[in-house]
Amino acid sequence: MKTERKEENAVVLDVLPMGYASDQRPAYRREPVVQAVGMDQFKLLELVPKAGADIQLYDRVYIGDAERKQIERVKRRISYEDLTATAKLELPFVVEQIVRENEARFVDFFNKSVPITPKFHMLHLLPGIGKKLMWEVIQQREKKPFETFADISARIKSLPHPDRMIINRILHEIEDPDEKYHIFTSK
Repeated sequence: MKTERKEENAVVLDVLPMGYASDQRPAYRREPVVQAVGMDQFKLLELVPKAGADIQLYDRVYIGDAERKQIERVKRRISYEDLTATAKLELPFVVEQIVRENEARFVDFFNKSVPITPKFHMLHLLPGIGKKLMWEVIQQREKKPFETFADISARIKSLPHPDRMIINRILHEIEDPDEKYHIFTSK
């Protein structure tokens, strides 16, 4: 049985100090809520901040098993549809920031991606990559592994923004609950 890995860190997408407006309980009974996205598997999470914690948009918060400074507990995992309008607007910027800060991890995808079936390769899951481009990526990585997004762009002229492809794929996986293949996110 496969155990699901926990997120250790998350980036804040929205802070609701008075809880959800749709909460029917009286205001004094509601608890504050933080919506965040995990930095490793891009899980969307609802967090409960510690009393007095000053949490702002884009803050990185530790949510692992050790002592937490700002977060009392992870309340639940949420879907894209559960996000507030603010969180939905901020999500693309936060995903872009995470991808850029972890460039080596995502460049490694171009170096290590493998076929899923005899006729379908992991590279095909990136928007804009068809058979011809897939073979060009594979031939170039066999000559020498890619080192950066700029290296990919320089060696494969028809891939000017490989980072954008990764970002768009992550956003697609987060937004579409019926997506069959999750290569960067956790289902």
